[in-house]
Amino acid sequence: MRLNQPVPHEDIDLEAVDLTDSTLYGAGDPHSIWNAMRHRDPVRWQQVDETLGFWSVTRFEDADLVLRDHTLFTSQRGTMLFLLGKEDPARGRQMAATDPPRHTRMRVPMQRALTNKQVEKYRDAVTTEVHRLLTPALGGEPFDFAEAMMNLPMATAGTMMGLPRADWTRLTQLTTMSIAPEDPEFAGPGGVEATLQSAHRELFAYFHDILRERRDNLGDDLISLLLGMDIDGRRLETGAILSNCYSLILGANVTTPFVPTGAMAELVGTPLLDEWRSDPKLLNTGVDEALRWASPANHFMRYALQDIELRGKKIRAGDAVVAWLGSANRDEEAFDDPFTFDIRRKPNRHIAFGSGAHYCVGHTVARMSLKILFTELFENFESFELAGEIEHLHSNFVAGIKHMPMVAKLKQGSVKRYAELAR
Repeated sequence: MRLNQPVPHEDIDLEAVDLTDSTLYGAGDPHSIWNAMRHRDPVRWQQVDETLGFWSVTRFEDADLVLRDHTLFTSQRGTMLFLLGKEDPARGRQMAATDPPRHTRMRVPMQRALTNKQVEKYRDAVTTEVHRLLTPALGGEPFDFAEAMMNLPMATAGTMMGLPRADWTRLTQLTTMSIAPEDPEFAGPGGVEATLQSAHRELFAYFHDILRERRDNLGDDLISLLLGMDIDGRRLETGAILSNCYSLILGANVTTPFVPTGAMAELVGTPLLDEWRSDPKLLNTGVDEALRWASPANHFMRYALQDIELRGKKIRAGDAVVAWLGSANRDEEAFDDPFTFDIRRKPNRHIAFGSGAHYCVGHTVARMSLKILFTELFENFESFELAGEIEHLHSNFVAGIKHMPMVAKLKQGSVKRYAELAR
């Protein structure tokens, strides 16, 4: 999805817009559409077929309300557009598809396992994986930075869940099929539904086998934590554990990889990248801005629990409401000069990780991984340049780049170090 300056909002025909269409995000200009919606119709109904439709909210304040207030909007009927009109089989069992107070009781043990102190234990593993993923840049030939980044999240998720490293590549591919079933590169035979079913079937079968082995060999990994979790006096049933394993790995693979590609696509060849790279004090604010800029989770869906009026529109109980995070994070009412990548932006109250009770439980992991990656890039490479066309993922759920040919030149002092690591 292009992260460009929007065209004048008057030039957009909102009647012709279909925000469910995955090709819009792969080849179109959704930021111009969202900009037009923010100015002309920030709470807009889209009819999908004869019986189904949803409200789109594109302003920051409204998106934050929809995601934050579980007394007005529920997560238990589906959180992604591909579930529109369907009952979510994970409702009440998966954290992402469960409302408080049960959600809170499920979340607390996971949150304790993912504190900054706990995730620091995995810093060396992530650093090693970053080195491995960047070794194709050693020869000075073009390498696909986006492909490398899509494999980054498994360094933490795979390690923290105790999953064999040999399985990481396939798990990355299956989660990408789950979030981009219409992308020609990841779609299987039989269309969208068949792709989703195939990916889900293989992922759940995989974790079912992992659970069978792990029950007799509990450790300090996240799957062992789920196996030992006690909610309302009962252990989680197998289906609930499987659903949460799926959610954890999906969350990792959705959030992390598309932030560095979005940032580098904007900054490569500009003085701003050199400025960011030369000042370590800007690492944290720069990473937060990269999260706002990329907004990798494109949308989250909720259902209204009661009638509510929002910006003059009457949303009825039971209506689906979709918060577009990428739009909210470009709202000029919430951010000064929102279409400028500002490495010093502070405060930066973006909702790239969501808002409220469902704020991404793995945000500490994502932030650590991104800081390690950008530190590695800035300390060891002296220049970057694009070496071909950027290709965007076809997905209405994830805003991401799937191919980004780039040439990176190592600093003289890092050549020997990277050569040794590549052996």
